[in-house]
Amino acid sequence: MKKRQAYIAIFAAATLTAASCGKSFLDEEPSTSVSVGNAIVSEGSMLEAMNGAYRNMTGSLYFGRNVPLFGDLLADNVYLSSQNSGRLIPMNNYTFVGSSAEAANIWSSAYFVIQQANRVINTNLTATSNVNHMLGEAYALRALNYFYLTNLFATPYAVNPEADGVPVVTLPTSETGSLNKPARNKVKEVYAQIISDLDKAFDLMPAAGMSIHPYNTNFLSKYAAKALQARAYLYMGDYAKARDAAKKVVDEGGYTLAATEAAFTTFWASNVMRTDKQETLFELNNNAAANAGVEGLDAIYSSKSLGDMLATDELYDLYTATDRRRSLIVDAARGTNTVHYVNKYQNVTNTDRDEIKLLRYAEVLLILAESEARLNNTTEGQKYLNMVAQNRDPDLTAYTYTGQALVDAVILERRKELAFEGLRLFDLFRMNVTFNRPDMGAKAHSSYVEVKTTDFRRLQPIPETELAANPNMRKNLGY
Repeated sequence: MKKRQAYIAIFAAATLTAASCGKSFLDEEPSTSVSVGNAIVSEGSMLEAMNGAYRNMTGSLYFGRNVPLFGDLLADNVYLSSQNSGRLIPMNNYTFVGSSAEAANIWSSAYFVIQQANRVINTNLTATSNVNHMLGEAYALRALNYFYLTNLFATPYAVNPEADGVPVVTLPTSETGSLNKPARNKVKEVYAQIISDLDKAFDLMPAAGMSIHPYNTNFLSKYAAKALQARAYLYMGDYAKARDAAKKVVDEGGYTLAATEAAFTTFWASNVMRTDKQETLFELNNNAAANAGVEGLDAIYSSKSLGDMLATDELYDLYTATDRRRSLIVDAARGTNTVHYVNKYQNVTNTDRDEIKLLRYAEVLLILAESEARLNNTTEGQKYLNMVAQNRDPDLTAYTYTGQALVDAVILERRKELAFEGLRLFDLFRMNVTFNRPDMGAKAHSSYVEVKTTDFRRLQPIPETELAANPNMRKNLGY
């Protein structure tokens, strides 16, 4: 295989774990990407580079399992069964250390995608509708990866925007050289880059899509970029701008929630991308070529596969009997215990697996609801909250809370709606609260119950290989 250049010092030495069979991170060339050594000289080669970036996000060590899983496992929605396959025990136990392979692989994967995006962004192709759309996708993809990096490895913006974030790298190695050794930017600088990238993405991408690839949810779109920007502003605590960005998606994007119970059931049973703007704005293709098999997110949740990760009793009890979302958690035996299996990923036995959902319309509505509530626009906050809550539970009496109680209700609905999609941990962190991971007793492998605001493990460790190779890098305290 062709080798790809290093672009942050870590990658000269970083190695992946089981998924790469011990090979250097640099030895793997995605089958759908343009080699880093090859120039992007046409719309076709630009598309190949973008496809490679998307494809690299589907691995089990990144969005194919670990990132969305950790957002619930390290929070209060998911626990590791006492009967398990031995996977991810240190993460469940909060015993991860500076040499954590999981953290190193997330870091490496994210910066590879960012580098692919940088190559696209820094091309000089003549502007066409196709080129502009792909440039917009690259900006949005870079922003998405920086969002997850900074939320995993850095103090939340709402807690301390002046804290160390992650390195912001915006130039390809053709301009920086193959051993770039950047320092960590401040959290506020990372978010400034995210917001800037998403502004550019929205401005560049035509609303109607383009002709060089299909217009569906496997590719970032104009309004997916705006939805991600609404999320970023929410996490910054800039509620006016979060409201404005989310409302633009609602007013102009044309998205809908599943209108009936049957439509909701069909939506979650589907294993194909969307073209109808129902429910999803962006999701990763998880087809036969891309899915991680038994190492995938679906396999670690499903009772039809490993089933190692289970929904906590506390989460399950939040859903009423008439809440459609309760059908996405199923009771079944595991050994001598009755447990709650996650049923959000239902195609685990198919070669074409469930798409990995990263941006959904319900989240946009809940961002709008929370922003309006925090801005003391009570009527609007209630309106958008009830649009989600009563769609999911038609028997639910409309929320009429005001003030902090309304904000709390939105956070509760976020927990119920976005469970098993990886955002719960970030929500707890941005609110800067001590939280308890439910002790599931004999059902669980073990438990690390209380996660205090002072716990250094709220941040993932900067990989030791990065620290060793890059003298400008500072570690996270405690590791």
